[in-house]
Amino acid sequence: MDVEACIRERRSIRKFLDKPIPHEVFEKIVELARYAPSWKNSQVARYHIIEDASQKSAIADNGVLGFGYNAKTIKVAPALVVLTVVEKVCGYEADGSFSTPKGDRWEMFDAGIAAQTFCLAAHLNGVGTVILGIFDDDKIATMCNFPKNEKIAALICAGYPAEPPKAAPPRKEVGEILTFDQ
Repeated sequence: MDVEACIRERRSIRKFLDKPIPHEVFEKIVELARYAPSWKNSQVARYHIIEDASQKSAIADNGVLGFGYNAKTIKVAPALVVLTVVEKVCGYEADGSFSTPKGDRWEMFDAGIAAQTFCLAAHLNGVGTVILGIFDDDKIATMCNFPKNEKIAALICAGYPAEPPKAAPPRKEVGEILTFDQ
């Protein structure tokens, strides 16, 4: 699959086969995802794979702020990827001050790049994904044993798609989203 096809064909997947993803496949995905650009090459993204059904269920029941659609998706996904970022690195200088007026928002910018790169690499390897944004960072961090210097940036459900994804919804025309200021 070429890059253009990968970008055009990748969709959010919420229905998965009841089939585990081999660890070797996750390793291939992260092998590619680690090439996501980051501020000053800080490489702050970390990928925590949760496969245990009881842990996924606990996160679904207690960590998605009552958003049932996300809870259901987490429970049916063979794996939940918790994308974290190492704090106080991205956007910071060595003395701890911010590099730009954006403050610590660079962490989330880099997390977004990492999440999309992970999802594209997953698609390339036949794995469907959906990025979830409604969750309780503190509750999930309490339920998981992540390093203290990492904060949760996104949840990504992953699995082999149960059905082929639908065609892309209509996209805005290029002229609607592109301007040239000359």
